Amino acid sequence: MCFYAMTSYKLHHACTSCRVSFKRHAPGQGVHHPCPNCGRPLVCAGHDFAPPPRRDVHAWSVVAAVLGEGLRYEGRSGCGCGREPEYRPRTRAELRARRLAAERDGLPLSETLIRPDASTTDGSSSGRRQSLS
Repeated sequence: MCFYAMTSYKLHHACTSCRVSFKRHAPGQGVHHPCPNCGRPLVCAGHDFAPPPRRDVHAWSVVAAVLGEGLRYEGRSGCGCGREPEYRPRTRAELRARRLAAERDGLPLSETLIRPDASTTDGSSSGRRQSLS
């Protein structure tokens, strides 16, 4: 079933400083939606973004790190067929583990943030120790 092909769905846009999220249509090139609270440009968070509660400052700091690396909360292809949502860290502990893995392996943080397991280098579930043996 094609979720995104039949209709132009609104994308989630977030302001991490105000800890708010809105659904807006994709703006034209070079145009950004302003935050109604602070006036800063909203960051596009993707189709599958589930905003944390506004009072959860720690979860919003993780969202700010993910969006700051240029990642979005997407999981489905352009038409929405056949893929599950991609992994994104949800807690500060998961974010910290990926930052340490990025420093250890010499990889960009954006690459380690998309891995479900911070100890792997290729995104698979096999451990890092197995690939070194």
